[in-house]
Amino acid sequence: MNNDEITNTARKFAIKNAIDYGHAKTSIVVNKIISIYPELRNNIKDIFSKVNNIVAEVNALSKDALTKEFEPYFDEFEIKEKEIAEKTSKPRMILEGAVEGNFITRYAPEPNGYLHIGHALNIFLGQEFAHIYKGKDFLYFDDTNPTKEDEKFVEEIKKNLDWLGVKFDKEYYASDNIEKIYEFARLLIKSGKAYACICSTDEIKSNRMNKIGCKHKNQSSEENLNIFEKMLKNEFNEEDVVIRLALDMNSKNSALRDPVILRIKKHKHYKQGNKYVVWPTYDFNTPINDSLQGITDVFRDKWYEIRSELYRILLESLGLKAAQIHPYARLEIKDNITSKREINELIKQGIIKGFDDPRLVTLSALRRRGINPEAIRNFVLKFGISKAEREIDIDMLLAENRKVVDKNAKRLFFVENPIKLEIEKIDEKLKNIKIKLHPNKDLGYKTYKLSNIFFITGDDAKNLKINDIILLKDLFKIKITKLDNNIKAAIVEGAKDQVRVIHWVNEGNYENALIKKIEPILKNNEINPTSMRDIKGYVEKYVDELDEGNIVNFERMGFFKLDNKKERIFFSL
Repeated sequence: MNNDEITNTARKFAIKNAIDYGHAKTSIVVNKIISIYPELRNNIKDIFSKVNNIVAEVNALSKDALTKEFEPYFDEFEIKEKEIAEKTSKPRMILEGAVEGNFITRYAPEPNGYLHIGHALNIFLGQEFAHIYKGKDFLYFDDTNPTKEDEKFVEEIKKNLDWLGVKFDKEYYASDNIEKIYEFARLLIKSGKAYACICSTDEIKSNRMNKIGCKHKNQSSEENLNIFEKMLKNEFNEEDVVIRLALDMNSKNSALRDPVILRIKKHKHYKQGNKYVVWPTYDFNTPINDSLQGITDVFRDKWYEIRSELYRILLESLGLKAAQIHPYARLEIKDNITSKREINELIKQGIIKGFDDPRLVTLSALRRRGINPEAIRNFVLKFGISKAEREIDIDMLLAENRKVVDKNAKRLFFVENPIKLEIEKIDEKLKNIKIKLHPNKDLGYKTYKLSNIFFITGDDAKNLKINDIILLKDLFKIKITKLDNNIKAAIVEGAKDQVRVIHWVNEGNYENALIKKIEPILKNNEINPTSMRDIKGYVEKYVDELDEGNIVNFERMGFFKLDNKKERIFFSL
């Protein structure tokens, strides 16, 4: 091998590393080089030095420049990643304790907000393992807090799940099973395992924090049951009384310090109306519903890990079977926001218009921006059920998306800051053109009748010199003859092979268009002022043949999704 070969290989892997993780690392690239050229181990210091310089150059590139450099390597890396996935997916996707043919899991959203990319991990884990273990996957709406839940969220969640292509074997709602939950509550109260508490909310919180037992814990089962029945008959106000599980107030696990399992909520429920005023907490209704539905395996954010013991103890006290709980670390996207409260505040301030703002990582926003469900699935399953904390650059998701959409994205030209270029004479036989819309796939053609007036980008124009020979991509070579107030050129033949290639639009064959260039909404934990900026320009007239939602590749710029056909507004990907 020669130096150029090593340099090119190193740059390729540095670009791939930067695309995947937002920042290339010298050690990773060196390991790749050594795996290909093991004989270089004897010269490792020189290799580190060379690669370090290349990595520095790659990390200094803008996102746009990085994307352009990566395009030639799409197919190569996609093939390799598929080969690796085929070899490693089965060993990686083994779930401890899961039994083939006896596997039922569920996805349990609370309909009080919008799903985001982190939820997608739980969704696809359930689907994937249900497939691997020849089991079932249920959709369970955990809807027992009438003050927060709404029908609109149920519909939006279903819409997102349908868009993701996730199919469930069964759908059910916690609020449809309240009477059964009451029966289990009575069993606990009668057996002395639960009691009625009339302490204030603040007092309960303080006592639990300080491990102070409740004075109502020693009430008789008859008195506790009497209070519970009065709660059901609506004889108390909210916060007058709650039912608590009688466990261990001295436990190191705060979740076991006599948790509240039922409370009064008089707000109208979106599904049950005013039928109920006593509502179970998540820690009470979900374990019971899991057991009644035969759930064998549950995927749970490790943030809830301290509540897993409560899950098991509660079901044991009722003589019900508990599912296996598989904790995993939540997926965080760097420089983004998923909190409902924070997003609502941004909407209130007018910084964003809604939960589908393409700068966000809600599933509604990703769908609107043009992220493909297959890309989301491939992206989240890379992390599996690891408990290692991870904050991922969104570029990793965008890179996954580019692999998917590249197969069907038509190629068009967008000219930013357009500058007029006049070609002195075009032979009639060159005026009628027919250009493929994709280099490797039959997606049809764009056809135009050319005039002699073209427009090229301002950046390309400012770098031109008299006698420069350039290639108008997919057309012909031209020689620059004038650069004063107007740029003029003449068609040339037989020019040297190494010429600069630029893109263009032709007079009468273009439309005005607007690109919304999207960046992360946060920068240094502050709102990023350039998270969405406008780029105006001309786009080929073929744009009018596109439908809203179509994704195109503006050559030399990257991938874009048509969001508004009438105004020709595109989102960057």
